[in-house]
Order: sequence, then C-alpha cells, then structure tokens
Amino acid sequence: MTRKTFTLLSLLCLTTVSAFSTDKLVALTFDDGPRPYVLFGTKGDHPRPGLISVLDSNGVKATFFVVGWRLTPKTWGEPRHEENIGVTCIDAAEQLVQRGYELEDHTYSHIELRTAESKRGEQWVVGDVNRGAEAIKAVTGTQPQFVRPPDWIMPDDARQDLERQGYRLLTISSENPIGLRDINSLDYLCAGRNPACPKPSLADSVLKQIEQREKHGVYTHILAFHELSSTTAMMPELITTLKARGYRFVTLSEYMHLVAPGNHSPADKLATLTPSAN
Repeated sequence: MTRKTFTLLSLLCLTTVSAFSTDKLVALTFDDGPRPYVLFGTKGDHPRPGLISVLDSNGVKATFFVVGWRLTPKTWGEPRHEENIGVTCIDAAEQLVQRGYELEDHTYSHIELRTAESKRGEQWVVGDVNRGAEAIKAVTGTQPQFVRPPDWIMPDDARQDLERQGYRLLTISSENPIGLRDINSLDYLCAGRNPACPKPSLADSVLKQIEQREKHGVYTHILAFHELSSTTAMMPELITTLKARGYRFVTLSEYMHLVAPGNHSPADKLATLTPSAN
C-alpha cells in the first residue's frame, strides 16, 4: 500500500467516523423522577432491575427531567404508588449526577401549567419552573438549561418569560424543526393497573416513530420516557436495536450542541411532519 493510498483511506475512515458520531443521535430523557425504586430496582417477591444499572451496563448516559418537590429532605416518593426502598430522592439525584447523568427541570409542582396560570397567574407558573430549577441547582451546583413542562403544555406568555431567562423549552410542536421535537414514547400507557401499552410492544412503537422520521431524512431524535418499571424493562431491547442501526446515545446538552439551530440538516427543518408522526 502506497503512502498516498494509506492517507486517502485514513481520511475516508475519519470522515466515516465523524458522520457516524454526528448524523445518527439519540438523546434518552426520563420525566417525573427521581423515583428511587425505578432507578435502583426492587427486591423481594417481585424483583425488578434498576434503570441506572440498565443504562450503565449499556454505556448510555441519559438526561432526567426531575420534579422539584421530590428534591426535599427525607422525600422518597408517593406512598400510594411508589415503593420505599430506603433511598431518598435527593440521594438518588446525587448518584445520578455522580454517574454522569444530567438533571433538568420538570417544574416544582408537576401540575398542568395552562390551568395553573388561569387560576394563579403567569408569575406563579414562572416561579414554579424557577423553584424547580433551584431545587436541582442545590443538588448539581449548576443551573438547569432545559425545561419540559408537564404534558408539554406551557402558556405563551410564560414561555416567553422563561426563554428570556435563558431556558430552552422542550416541545412536541410541529412549529419546531423535527430534530428538536420530542418523540412521545407513550410509555405512560404501559403503567398502572389497567395498562394499554402500544402494540405490538413499546419498543416497536418507538422504533416505528423513529423510522417515520428517517423517511424524512431525520436521524436525530429526543426520546421522551418516564421513570417507570415497565419502561426500564423494555430499555435493553431498544438500546440494543438502535445501536445495531448505527445510533449513538448522548446527553441532551450534547445533542443540542450538535443539532441546535444552524447545525441541523435541511431535512430537519421540514415542517410537514405532524406531531403524531413523531
């Protein structure tokens, strides 16, 4: 092999690696925590694996949109719906940070903000987001960059105020470029006493949404999940499949650095794909 041929092959290899690392990206995100029994799993009669161990074993870093009220002393969850495994939410959040995961803002109260604004006013809504951010900053030492409001609902005036403060709001709105819209996994349908999980499976449903976006030339995806045991159970299958298809998993801040306005492809700017096709 000549030096010239070797150099050309080396350049081709570098180009291929670069394209792989930036063109096919997934940002895994999880809402509504920290839920220690989901993050660390449960033992006893019905043992379940912990989400952290699943992500760590697969070499995946994710972003967690946490609820501010959970980050108060001695809080471990909701007694009616969650299992107390002897780990507080603050301890769980601290372990997430230590392991290299990101914590972002899912408000303090986790209530639907349009209704809250009609009853309490715009400043209450802005204050609830900021209060959630303060709780996160007390754990991480840094100000959250991103907000995902419950049910993706945020009044326009409050949105503008929060964006002026420097927050970036996550959305499923078709007004945004496809690559910057969340994919709604619908994983919450798999939880509860009477689950109505997407068919044929949650993993297949998410993969189908990704495939629909790929048909429009979009290979960058923000996946919105929740801290649920049923979601944890399907995560190894989803991660394995996406890795086999050439996807790389990144945190949300890494994703936005690569896919933010000015960096995404023309196909990513298509406004014709409806939110339901996310």
